Amino acid sequence: MQVSRRQFFKICAGGMAGTTAAALGFAPAAALAETRNYKLLHARETRNTCTYCSVGCGLLMYSLGDGAKNAKSSIFHIEGDPDHPVNRGALCPKGAGLIDYIHSEGRLQYPEYRAPGSDKWQRLSWDDALNRIAKLMKEDRDAHFQHTNDAGTVVNRWLSTGMLCGSAASNETGLLTQKFIRSLGMLGIDQVARI
Repeated sequence: MQVSRRQFFKICAGGMAGTTAAALGFAPAAALAETRNYKLLHARETRNTCTYCSVGCGLLMYSLGDGAKNAKSSIFHIEGDPDHPVNRGALCPKGAGLIDYIHSEGRLQYPEYRAPGSDKWQRLSWDDALNRIAKLMKEDRDAHFQHTNDAGTVVNRWLSTGMLCGSAASNETGLLTQKFIRSLGMLGIDQVARI
């Protein structure tokens, strides 16, 4: 870099003016504040999958306290998982707003049942809900299972019931779901991303 004599004097004059102003008290005050604690310092990190669409973006959810007792109030921060191969830490606006979904007053947190002809929903335990679903599936399968078709060929199929699978499930969960549903003879299988 070439500096002429005039430029050299300008640089020196600027430096002297700055140090003189600082010596006269125009310098910023010394920052004596201590460093702020990182908000995720004592939080428990949980990896999960976004629930909105079929892309399957990875999430990191942070909670404080015992999540088993009160998971709704313990989750305080959600961000994209930078190690996830699908989204690499990025989230769409719906995924970025998941914390509002978790803390929503309208969020359904337990199974409910409305009897035929009733206008009210009644709360069920998870065991009662799963037992009711299993009982209804068994009754329908026993009533509509086809061992053979009209030509006498063995088909072993159950056509009166279908299965709607979750679009945010992993490949392993999808494989297990397919094996389970196909072992019952069910042919009508679809997943949420198509709806």
